[in-house]
Amino acid sequence: MDCTLTNNAFTIDLGRFQVDTCQSVDGLTIGQDTIEIRQVTASGELVICKQPGARQAGEVTITRGLNGNTAFTDWVNETLQRHSPSTARQNVTITLIDSMKQPVRRYQLINAWATSWQGPSLQAGDSTAATETITLTYEDCTVE
Repeated sequence: MDCTLTNNAFTIDLGRFQVDTCQSVDGLTIGQDTIEIRQVTASGELVICKQPGARQAGEVTITRGLNGNTAFTDWVNETLQRHSPSTARQNVTITLIDSMKQPVRRYQLINAWATSWQGPSLQAGDSTAATETITLTYEDCTVE
């Protein structure tokens, strides 16, 4: 019997920017444009045909508990402060793993780069964990 995979165990490989732990990944999508072609038949009837167009780029948001690892900020600095989007582009792999720590499914984000970073919300006396969030834009996503 094949059981449904719980989606709370995953690993992330951010290319040359290594992050040791992550809390969540949101926004994994694959999209495609739709092209409408309007034609008139020989009898004068309007016909609308639809066909697939170009693949759409996507965005994904990754959140992690704040600790001494600076991979997220290093990646953002590479893109936004050093203005080096060509060297900042990385292929990112998100791997779902089962209870036996075996890979079940992989999502490959092709040519991803950091487009924003958000630091923790700080409030005196607050006991919630400090987190940081990074938004990645990617050119393509494949599911294996």
